[in-house]
Amino acid sequence: MRVLNYLELASQLRRSGIGTATDQQRAALATTDVEVVTTPWRGGTPPRAVASALRGRGAFVDYDLAHCNLIGPGSVAVARHATRAGRPLVLHAHVTREDFAESFRGSEAVGPALGRYLRWFYSQADLVLCPSEYTKRVLESYPVDAPIRPMSNGVDVDSLAGADELREEYRAKYDLEGMVVFAVGSVFERKGLTTFCRLARETDYDFAWFGTYDTGPHASKAVRYWTRNPPENVTFTGWIDDKRGAFGAGDVLLFPTKVENQGLVVLEAMACGKAVVLRDIPVFREFYTDGHDCLTCATRAEFRDALDRLAADPDLRARLGANARRTAAEHDLDRVGERLVDAYAEVTRD
Repeated sequence: MRVLNYLELASQLRRSGIGTATDQQRAALATTDVEVVTTPWRGGTPPRAVASALRGRGAFVDYDLAHCNLIGPGSVAVARHATRAGRPLVLHAHVTREDFAESFRGSEAVGPALGRYLRWFYSQADLVLCPSEYTKRVLESYPVDAPIRPMSNGVDVDSLAGADELREEYRAKYDLEGMVVFAVGSVFERKGLTTFCRLARETDYDFAWFGTYDTGPHASKAVRYWTRNPPENVTFTGWIDDKRGAFGAGDVLLFPTKVENQGLVVLEAMACGKAVVLRDIPVFREFYTDGHDCLTCATRAEFRDALDRLAADPDLRARLGANARRTAAEHDLDRVGERLVDAYAEVTRD
């Protein structure tokens, strides 16, 4: 089977959660009999595809099944082509109206229109894949008129090998000492930015957020405020060349996010054996167990208490980290590959 696994804006999204999830799909499929192509355009780009179409050779490459990972015009074009050609269409719901909120300036205002668009777009699919049962319930509430199957994004353990070897380099680079409380990924208010910074103000630990942030017109007020006026013990690193350095330097992943479809950074931290402190939201209850492989908190006081407990009890940190590593192993890419192949076979039979 020849599968078009497509992510438009791939270069811009290569360090995003969607980009990582797409890379992991392709890595998982590399161990199967599925042949993967990553661009729909004959010649490799839309302009070359147009030129190919004008010469009568068609604009699209040959494929047996299309699997799109984003929701923009390129994905719409692929979806329409697959439908016209009678080829199965799988759409991956990495984006929901709920998780788009508080990401950029004005994102809440476009929420209702985005919800209507997503209902239309995802309903074209022969199968919608999504990262969690929580996301499935969200999509059903729109409602999306297509079969929906939850499937973990998984975690690429091999991509994190050697993180511990970078510990001293990255701690020295960002002047981090003691128990380092950290976050990884783009800086958004939805990810719990204000909670992260207020907890830093209320404690004496070093806090570091490894990831890019926008201070331009698209940035939210919260992002502009906190990145320009960080507490003394908070470091916003901006872009880092090697994400392993973040997981090596940090000791406790603090992730007070308000909404997630799964939260790849959690699985990555767990794969590195880190203690993890999470907001108590439905999607995390689906995958993780408070007191076993993480600590979950509902209020800032509970977050502060969790950090103090972990600072005072290295054995607790070690136990949570060891259990977290075993949890991450349940999401390895071999399992993701098997589930993708099963999903493709199902829609092909139908």
